[in-house]
Amino acid sequence: MEQKRRLLAAAMESDESFSRTLKESLEALGMTVQELAKKAMVSPSTLYKITNEGRSPSLQVLRKIIRAVGEASGTRPGNFIAVVAARHVLDDVLERSVQIGNESVRVRDYPAATVEDAIVAAIRAEREGAIAVVCAPIVSPTIEKIIDIPIALIDPKDSMLDAIKVAAKKSRT
Repeated sequence: MEQKRRLLAAAMESDESFSRTLKESLEALGMTVQELAKKAMVSPSTLYKITNEGRSPSLQVLRKIIRAVGEASGTRPGNFIAVVAARHVLDDVLERSVQIGNESVRVRDYPAATVEDAIVAAIRAEREGAIAVVCAPIVSPTIEKIIDIPIALIDPKDSMLDAIKVAAKKSRT
């Protein structure tokens, strides 16, 4: 929902602001312009003109973009795993989705600089519809008491992708 609000606010501000915010949203969601174009049912060339040239979208195109970004950002429950960690750890996560069986589960970043930030981020992730949370062992006991979705721990010996797969499997049981 936050991505949709940011896009709406940017659209009201200026075309340049909307273009910049749309690029940021695509990056945050791990989507390409082509993927958004397909999801929004808008031509890729139209989206390229909006994102690269700062062109003004028509009202119809704006609605389609915002609706598609809202769907992609996890406003519906059950379609993403939240990774709560420091920004430098999140930067190392290259996977934007994980294949579990025949289902693809998206991965969303929730940056946290302090233990308190991590707790708040986990609560926010659950409210936004996360099916599981991946976090550091230091915050997991507190988070487990607050949220009702599965938690997987980041083990420095294992990769982040392994922790995400564990979270996805836990969410399906």
